[in-house]
Amino acid sequence: MRGALRGKWWPLTAICLANLMLLIDVTIVITAMPEIARELDAGLPAQQWVLDAYALALAALLLPVGVLGDHRGHRSLYLLGLAVFAVSSLACGLAPGAGVLIASRVAQGVGAAAMFATSAALLAAAYTGRDRGVAFGVWSAVGGAASVTGVLAGGLLTEYAAWRAIFLVNPPLSVVALLLAWLTVPADGPAGPGRRDGRRLDLPGAALFTLCAGALVYGLIRGGETSWGDGLVTGSLALSALALVAFVVSGTRVRPGREPLLDLRLMRRPSFATLMLTSAVFTASAFAHLTYTMLWLQAGLGMSPVGAGLAAMPASAASLVVASVAGRWLDRLPARVPLGGGMALIGVGDLMLTAIGPDSGWQVLTPGLVVSGVGVGLAVPVLSSAALHAAPPERAGMATGAAVTFRQVGFALGVAVLGTVFAAGGHPGSPAAYAERLDAVYLTAGIAGLAAAALTVVFVRTPAPLPRGAAPEEPRPGGTSPQRSAAQR
Repeated sequence: MRGALRGKWWPLTAICLANLMLLIDVTIVITAMPEIARELDAGLPAQQWVLDAYALALAALLLPVGVLGDHRGHRSLYLLGLAVFAVSSLACGLAPGAGVLIASRVAQGVGAAAMFATSAALLAAAYTGRDRGVAFGVWSAVGGAASVTGVLAGGLLTEYAAWRAIFLVNPPLSVVALLLAWLTVPADGPAGPGRRDGRRLDLPGAALFTLCAGALVYGLIRGGETSWGDGLVTGSLALSALALVAFVVSGTRVRPGREPLLDLRLMRRPSFATLMLTSAVFTASAFAHLTYTMLWLQAGLGMSPVGAGLAAMPASAASLVVASVAGRWLDRLPARVPLGGGMALIGVGDLMLTAIGPDSGWQVLTPGLVVSGVGVGLAVPVLSSAALHAAPPERAGMATGAAVTFRQVGFALGVAVLGTVFAAGGHPGSPAAYAERLDAVYLTAGIAGLAAAALTVVFVRTPAPLPRGAAPEEPRPGGTSPQRSAAQR
């Protein structure tokens, strides 16, 4: 069977198929959430956790799993991640209650982290020269397509099959991707920098980072559900703060021979620290509010899942068009220009959404979603590359991995914070009440986006872009350069 799959693009096909699934699963649940809530009798906090469990697991494990791949080999970890993703997707689709669904979403995030953290290194090992550039270009384009299709795909599957179908399509596709990867993706040994110098995985840092993010999100979600004086709320927020302090101490006192999860010296650089903050605010401002927009469209206006998905499409379509048309020109500008401009447009687009009123129809969303989508299209192509250039070359992989991590953490925190704002007045009982709650949600997201834009313009300073026609440094398989290549293309 191996002989029948000799085409050079089969490894790319396998990796892109898996990448499409894991990225779609960040947003595909959004449109299906009202149906999930109805069938599983899940309140707003449980709905938030169905979204956040996946994003948090993916964010918390992305960096440590990447280092583990350097130690143990990227291909074996990638195949294991695909298998975990397939089994956990099946568990999600068969979940009898919200608790099982949330736990299965955590497992999904674990598998997704293993897949996403090793994809770039596997592509770099499978291709060289011009083929490598093509491979990373296609890989990046698939990521953009996932953001466009996630919400609509969730609506189509929910309306014409059932909400469980959004998870049950993953196992057969995962089996195909697993077989293709096993047959065509070349084996790679433990060739990462951690293996070469004998460094070990920073398990304490990984555990503290996970505890900090998880406790913070739990406290925010429960605070919106009960009260901010609740013992579990104050305890969770205090635990998160303590874990953050311990993470900082752990990161500055890493024992010899152990690679830190995140080199905290990078955070002393204003450009890098601002880019991490912007990465988090980006997903919070641009995408997290869609969770509550879908509740209004379906539960408030009575729209079908497909109709709700189509109503949200202007943002995705605008971002895809702008990123495709302008992406090739953006790397010739200082990063603060497209990134700051993109965040400003996201903020303005969110503020335009506050035009929603008691008698509004779905059309009121379109102008704001288009403006926000244009901002996403400007910001996405430069987020990772800007982080890359804000860090020293030997930390290239860590920098781009941190940018992706902060984006996922930002989505999880955005869902929690905006959910607290949405639930502040109790459960809405009419379209007018939904509109009032959403007005506050959009206002909060818009202010955050504009603040991030201002910080980006003031503090982000990266090296001048490459001259036109200049070739970037050729990445080396197994080291940190594959991530550099992925970000530049």
